[in-house]
Amino acid sequence: MRRRLLCSRTGKGEGMSGEETSACGCSCGTPKPLFDEPEEHGPWWKDTELMFPITAGVFCITGFVLDHTVSPTAALACYWVALIAGGWTFIPGSLRQLVTGKGRSRMGVGLLMTIAAVGAVLLGHVGEAAALAFLFSISETLEDRAMDRAQQGLRALLSLMPNTARVVRDDVETTVPASEVQTSDVLVVGAGERVATDGTVIAGQSWLDTSAITGESIPVGVSPGSSVSAGSVNGSGTLRIRATSDGLDNSLTQIVRLVEQAQSARGERARFADRIARPLVPAVLVASLLIVLFGFLVGDPATWTQRALVVLVAASPCAMAIAVPVTVISAVGAASKLGVVIKSGVAFEQLGTIQTVAFDKTGTLTENNPRVVATHFVVDDALPMAAAVESASSHPLSRAIVAAAAEPGTNNTDAALTAHEVQEQPGRGLIGVVKGKRIRVGSPRWIPTDGASGLADRVAEMSQAGMSVVVVEVDGTPAGVLGIRDELRPEAAAAVQALADQGMRSVMLTGDQEVTAQAIAAQAGIPSDRVWAGQLPADKARVVAELVDKSPTAMIGDGINDAPALAAATVGIAMGVTGSDAAIESADVAFTGSDVRLIPVALAHARRGRRIMTGNIGLALAIIVGLFPLALFGVLGLAAVVLVHEVAEVIVIGNGLRAGRMPRQLTALPESTPAAPPQVITAQ
Repeated sequence: MRRRLLCSRTGKGEGMSGEETSACGCSCGTPKPLFDEPEEHGPWWKDTELMFPITAGVFCITGFVLDHTVSPTAALACYWVALIAGGWTFIPGSLRQLVTGKGRSRMGVGLLMTIAAVGAVLLGHVGEAAALAFLFSISETLEDRAMDRAQQGLRALLSLMPNTARVVRDDVETTVPASEVQTSDVLVVGAGERVATDGTVIAGQSWLDTSAITGESIPVGVSPGSSVSAGSVNGSGTLRIRATSDGLDNSLTQIVRLVEQAQSARGERARFADRIARPLVPAVLVASLLIVLFGFLVGDPATWTQRALVVLVAASPCAMAIAVPVTVISAVGAASKLGVVIKSGVAFEQLGTIQTVAFDKTGTLTENNPRVVATHFVVDDALPMAAAVESASSHPLSRAIVAAAAEPGTNNTDAALTAHEVQEQPGRGLIGVVKGKRIRVGSPRWIPTDGASGLADRVAEMSQAGMSVVVVEVDGTPAGVLGIRDELRPEAAAAVQALADQGMRSVMLTGDQEVTAQAIAAQAGIPSDRVWAGQLPADKARVVAELVDKSPTAMIGDGINDAPALAAATVGIAMGVTGSDAAIESADVAFTGSDVRLIPVALAHARRGRRIMTGNIGLALAIIVGLFPLALFGVLGLAAVVLVHEVAEVIVIGNGLRAGRMPRQLTALPESTPAAPPQVITAQ
């Protein structure tokens, strides 16, 4: 892990003033860095950690060829190089774990492989020891590399923090590093700028894009007294914000801490093969020692020592070493052809256990593209006039209104209308003149609809349906209302139903209001008691952690605000096309597309692969259990034991390769439900 902040003098930390103590050991006053960043890997061919396994593989294959063609002596030399190169990646660490008791397991697969390699060497089978060292070293190195890359999402989270902030101190506006913002400072945030820390608006009106923090797809209007979060993007107005937290401790840095903590906890989970091998290693060691001791007691130590070494080879995890990797590699490769990227063997294993699927709403179940879904007008050309005014704004709601006016079937009798004297009222709406008429388009709080031809009832109905309501006023008289909503993906309901057919339950987490959340959940087929609305990132992480305690849970999201929940889940799944870098890199699985129907497909594929992997593990254990007594009583010699192991390896490899062939019934996607067109109602 390398530090995020580097000292300008020693190279250990980057100068940032503050009250934290120096972390670099010099007197430069450099503060202790907030977070450790994971080391960033380059291309695989430049990764030094892969050099040893690759070297082991090359010399192991070369030795095998020489052994059967040219020179056994040269082959033996190649085997020794392969053994040293491959063993260097795990033998020292396994012995160190055994001595210190630190690591995933004092007696795990690494130690078992060490014993197997040593036993094979003692019996003169250096080639088999080299093969074991190569197979195990390459599988461990590739999985560790995937885990390190998964932790690089912290940089994407931190990139949301602006480098600088404009602060008013002593009536003078100055620019300071964002990390130096202090509580009670007054920040000046212009159009399009990010908010440096949490605070309260004291002057100005605007709208904020808070999707990175709350997941809310529709920007929120703010005015004096409104609370704002670090990382939010300001709209068109200029705001003055009084900071309620400093630049190093706010809602955004808390998200980073949650991701870091959850990933750290997840990284300590024992791997599936480790859990199998843990009781096996001490049992084999004790059995071998007892066999040697028995030989001394009966007066034939040479014979029983030989049998003890054969028992070590018989109990060696040759098949077990490749049982999991070959299955995982095959299954992950097959999944990638469907656009499902599974980042590690641990993720694949856990994906096959999932019983609960938690969906983020915005951008996952919904399209993250607000559009007009209901209208009611009392003036024929109110919609095109509203669109003419809204075309001057870049607000997402404005784009939705302009798009609705351009759709066929609407009352757009004059698509070339032009608005003049357009003024934007931040947090309220717009004013303009179209065809000599004064047009206002904005919130019902700004344009009352009481007593206006039943428009108030329509506003209430649309609000209850979870829509954002926009009122159109012509020359001081309300002329119509529009309901705008981020609509459900056409395939979302089919995906939820497919999960239910597989015996899994779906839940939804969102930062949206309760009414909107329940409306979307009902369309998707998710029961109301499985919906959590108004969730901030920390809330989502807490809910997911509670779900994980009850059953293995997958969290699916696409925003930076989903990163803590993705990291806390049994398996985090990110939607790759629209997802943020933080969400994708914090997740264990990423979709390169956006079709949520791939979720049940991926889960079914993982369960099938897990069954194959479990079968391989079972076969490997059966070989060990079967060979153990035969080796103990001298029924089988070394040559026979090695032959059985090699046959078992071939069977395990063949079975594992089946995970790369996906049955047709798994890849068949359920039919999606077309989105409903906007409901256009005109009343005179």
